[in-house]
Amino acid sequence: MNGIVIVDKPQEWTSQDVTARLRRVFNTRRIGHGGTLDPMATGVLPVFVGRATRGVEFFEHAEKIYEATLRLGLSTDTEDITGTVLEERKVELSQQDFLDVLPRFRGKIQQIPPMYSALKVNGQKLYDLARQGKVVERQPREIEIFELTCLEFSGNTARLRIHCSKGTYIRTLCKDIGEALGCGGCMESLRRVTAGEYTIE
Repeated sequence: MNGIVIVDKPQEWTSQDVTARLRRVFNTRRIGHGGTLDPMATGVLPVFVGRATRGVEFFEHAEKIYEATLRLGLSTDTEDITGTVLEERKVELSQQDFLDVLPRFRGKIQQIPPMYSALKVNGQKLYDLARQGKVVERQPREIEIFELTCLEFSGNTARLRIHCSKGTYIRTLCKDIGEALGCGGCMESLRRVTAGEYTIE
């Protein structure tokens, strides 16, 4: 079996869970995926099987499109709804207030990766350090947001469509938008609708 399988990753599965299951389905060890999705996220996860695994390194640079829900007024340690609540603030924003802040996050911007991520600092994964209650300095990285659109706004939540470069953390984008609005925020849901040339359809 050689080829690319496009999986609509279910919630609560890790990307590694998906590849482990497909190793059994296809009875092969040669499997890799194109771009990790958090367990709470759903959507497009391209899985490369057999000889196609050579393509993973090229696919890592692919652009992605997400639909995310931002919960305003809530800050957590993981920057998403699954984390420990650090602070709750009252939200008194109009839709126009929300729309006015979005241009700051379009184009090339600097983003500090979250502590709860698989990035390594001095050989240690950040999420391992975070689980020990440690916070270490992370260097900002340049990412690019090609599109940032508000699909729906309901006072405490906003549904966003985000077209972005590799290495973008949508959780962190949600947190940063909330901080820019002065009320804090975290990611409530995430669905990847496009990865490279592959769409949810």
